[in-house]
Amino acid sequence: MKLYSRILKDETGATAIEYGLMAALISVAAISAMGALGNSLSNTFSFVSNQMTNAQSGKL
Repeated sequence: MKLYSRILKDETGATAIEYGLMAALISVAAISAMGALGNSLSNTFSFVSNQMTNAQSGKL
């Protein structure tokens, strides 16, 4: 019975779990932000590419 009581009171791994959860949350936020930024950059480069193609062909 003392073993179970000691195991339940043991908090040595709690800090590691908290740091792991924080790292996971930061990772999810970073991936989401990079995905949005990637789409925005892709759209910008596509627009610039189309404008350059139109300028070369005299469509402007």
